[in-house]
Amino acid sequence: MTDVTKEQVLETLKTVRGPDLEHDIVALGMVSDVFISDGKVYFSITVPAERARELEPMRLAAERVIKEMPGVKGALVTLTADRKAAAAAPAARPAPNPPHGHAGHDHGHAGHDHSGHDHQHHAHAPQQQPPRAGKIGVPGIGAIIAVASGKGGVGKSTTAVNLALGLLANGLRVGILDADIYGPSMPRLLKISGRPTQIDGRIINPMENYGLKVMSMGFLVDEETAMIWRGPMVQSALLQMLREVAWGELDVLVVDMPPGTGDAQLTMAQQVPLAGAVIVSTPQDLALIDARKGLNMFRKVEVPVLGIVENMSYFIAPDTGTRYDIFGHGGARREAERIGVPFLGEVPLTMNIRETSDAGTPLVASDPNGVVAGIYRGIAAKVWEQLAGQSRRPAPAIVFE
Repeated sequence: MTDVTKEQVLETLKTVRGPDLEHDIVALGMVSDVFISDGKVYFSITVPAERARELEPMRLAAERVIKEMPGVKGALVTLTADRKAAAAAPAARPAPNPPHGHAGHDHGHAGHDHSGHDHQHHAHAPQQQPPRAGKIGVPGIGAIIAVASGKGGVGKSTTAVNLALGLLANGLRVGILDADIYGPSMPRLLKISGRPTQIDGRIINPMENYGLKVMSMGFLVDEETAMIWRGPMVQSALLQMLREVAWGELDVLVVDMPPGTGDAQLTMAQQVPLAGAVIVSTPQDLALIDARKGLNMFRKVEVPVLGIVENMSYFIAPDTGTRYDIFGHGGARREAERIGVPFLGEVPLTMNIRETSDAGTPLVASDPNGVVAGIYRGIAAKVWEQLAGQSRRPAPAIVFE
């Protein structure tokens, strides 16, 4: 079986009609540089941002015809809205809703226990933050931070796991709460199975791996079980996993939020004393449009935005080390500068993302001295620096009646 070539990919994409229905997407100049590695094909299609939702079928068609090519093992096709290119794209007409055109995937990295790693504990850990009005704190937890995204497919959960492991590697006591009731990913990402034990039939002991304390609905419900819950049930489950778990003494609890801005996100933002939020986005303008929704939600409920992480920022070819900006580059940094929030760092896209994510072996734990692990530890250090800089008022007394 011969390897597929760029020329063959482009020839195949000529069968996909563009938005004008007269010319193909290659002839219209909408296809980015094509990268092929290990039988997997990566490229993006430039579209006007305001037409992203209606042009999603075009992306799906392009992905389908490439996956059907002999010799192709998989394809990652995204919509992007590079303004320079979009200006020459077919005439736009406003869409009724914000676009959700980018398709991506969470990614993880290989890992094992990092015992023996040199932990240097940060001095002067911040005291437990006093709850904001109407928000009940969690005893023993110094700070609760949310990792959020305006849309799915940007690698938010993988970022949350590696951020938590980065904080741990920097010498802190860390837990992670999987707040995605409908699609919990922590059991797989952290390679944890089984059911947690209970204390006196009420308080749940968190699960643990790689030194992280973890709680997820995935530990309580079988993976194949369909979760058909209304808002109040979701709210109750989230607050139970937060407040009826024996977390012990933690410097930071990282909350992996569901994508978007629905009931679960509002519950956490409105009822939990979050010390701040980290927003995860990809370089594309389309993803950034969705990221702004998350930013605005936290601002409305007076939760500080600790910064933006640009995930899948660039691609490093494993064979040559060449860097490819397949999905554009720098969009999240520019957006952070524009709205005045910290830019926390750029995380590259690597070839073994899907395989190691499914294996539940996070990069920061498996390769703590690697380049990307260093990036995550740097992001963790910036987050911790902001938390430590918040006012250190005395922790409130919490009385259970």
